[in-house]
Amino acid sequence: MGRRILVALVVLAGLLVPNAAIAQPAAGGAAKLRVAVPQQIDSLNPFLGYSLAATDLFRLIYPTLTTYSPQDFSVTPELAERWETSPDKLTWTFHIRPGVQWTDGRPVTARDAAYTYDRMMHDPAAATANGNFVENFESVAAPDESTLVIRTKTPQATMLAIDAPIVPEHVWSQVDDVAGFANDRMPVVGSGPFELTEYEPEQYATLRADPRFWRGPAKISELQFVQFKNTDASVQALRKGEVDVAQKLTPAQFDALADEPDVEQVQGQGRRFFEMLINPGAANSAGSPIGTGHPALRDVRVRRAIDQAVDKQALVDRVLTGYGQVGGGYLPPIFDDYHWAPPQPRRFDPAAANAQLDEAGYRRGPDGIRRTPQGEPLNLGFMLHASTSADAQVGEFVKRWLADVGIAVELEPVSDNQVNDRTTAGDFDLAISGWSANPDPDYVLRLQTCGSRPSPEGGGTPDSFLCDQVYDGFYARQLGEFDPAKRIDLVKQAQQRFYDQATASVLYYQNSLEAHRSDRYSGFTTQPATEGVITGQQGYWGYYGAQPTPAAMNSQGTDYGTVALVLVGVVVVAGAVIVLVVRRRRATVDERE
Repeated sequence: MGRRILVALVVLAGLLVPNAAIAQPAAGGAAKLRVAVPQQIDSLNPFLGYSLAATDLFRLIYPTLTTYSPQDFSVTPELAERWETSPDKLTWTFHIRPGVQWTDGRPVTARDAAYTYDRMMHDPAAATANGNFVENFESVAAPDESTLVIRTKTPQATMLAIDAPIVPEHVWSQVDDVAGFANDRMPVVGSGPFELTEYEPEQYATLRADPRFWRGPAKISELQFVQFKNTDASVQALRKGEVDVAQKLTPAQFDALADEPDVEQVQGQGRRFFEMLINPGAANSAGSPIGTGHPALRDVRVRRAIDQAVDKQALVDRVLTGYGQVGGGYLPPIFDDYHWAPPQPRRFDPAAANAQLDEAGYRRGPDGIRRTPQGEPLNLGFMLHASTSADAQVGEFVKRWLADVGIAVELEPVSDNQVNDRTTAGDFDLAISGWSANPDPDYVLRLQTCGSRPSPEGGGTPDSFLCDQVYDGFYARQLGEFDPAKRIDLVKQAQQRFYDQATASVLYYQNSLEAHRSDRYSGFTTQPATEGVITGQQGYWGYYGAQPTPAAMNSQGTDYGTVALVLVGVVVVAGAVIVLVVRRRRATVDERE
């Protein structure tokens, strides 16, 4: 028995070698670009997924009518090569690019786009991630394979910014239940520069370049997104050459890479805003209360006091170490036309926050914690992303600052998917959130409308659960305004109203900090061209433009698909050892009896 176990353990030990030793080069020596992702992909279903990791993936595998230029975010043709609109701005005709194919060889036609938008219009689950784009559609039709006609109920200024992935009708028409469809049958049929071929939840997603992509094949043969629990782990993998690109770096990590050989840093203004949600009393689209928000937060005076008790400049200085800007308006400074800063901001002032809470009737109890007029203590939970070190730092600062104004805070670090699920369900008091804004501001503005709230049956992507008729009025007017200057003014008025209602505190706009292996890849296309970044783009340019060096073509870098298979083998062998031991012990006992 001892000899057999020893042999099995030797085999097992042979399998438990470091990743670099078991890695296999990409087929034929071709280059595989490996990108570290410190966030969970919430869904492979393009109707449901809305995390940054998911939308990054969708932009690589599904077409959209238009996209944004890597130079300056201007609208540029994509699946639609040209378009025109009627004089009343209610009918839009898009002419679909000929010769484009799905990865299974079927042609991409106007009927695929019509099917996608029509399903979003009539299936609440299909409207989960991108329903705002079709909310104002009256009808969608494809009179022939190359012509898409969309008629809107009222003029809609965002018709060239429909960022919803278009899916193949011949695949998705067979799906009865969008909400229950995982879209994990490989390879996934798409029509972008890459085709999704492998996926292991919370581990990796592997894509191969589509040789039939209408712009021409990418210069890399494969692209792999590798998930890490945190950015510390992804930075170590970058140093070791186990990944080629690391994103969402902390300032300390970014600075630590300054003198790292063969690593190039990339810094640019970010598209994201980081906010602290303050639950104002979550409700669904029928107006029925949902979630667990503290009742005191329904009082706008309490929400404003919380915002005033937070030192945003200190967060920029101490959490971001200067790599960012103080928050205020809803849209980050990278989109300077639409960015708005409060003319009279609620500056950090604990004394003023204390006075406001006193005047509102929230008196301190014997323990120093304030009470509602009904006697309920202001004990608030603060939900954070467990995978993000900045969240932990922000949480500690906010906890200390709110304690100074008589509000107790308990920090609740949870997984990314739990943050998504709980915020959508209104199951929070305070929560760290944030979105990547688009060049057209409509998508994120819509998150604050009454219409973004989840229906009783599910769906919907609310942000702070603001439901305010004044805000909704500004939102509706900007949607129908085609004069750029007038639309900008309406967008800024909407941001002013959002700020006044204080259902979220925009803490800061963090610079985007990335790094990549310069010994393996070059030629990354940044967006925008000045102060731009590689990852999290409004498009696929960063990965599509990557050029492998000779070292990358010959590298034996880590293949995480192989790693996963080896780990399965380890489990099987370990199981065999256990079975061997158990069976041998049983045989010995039987012989004794």
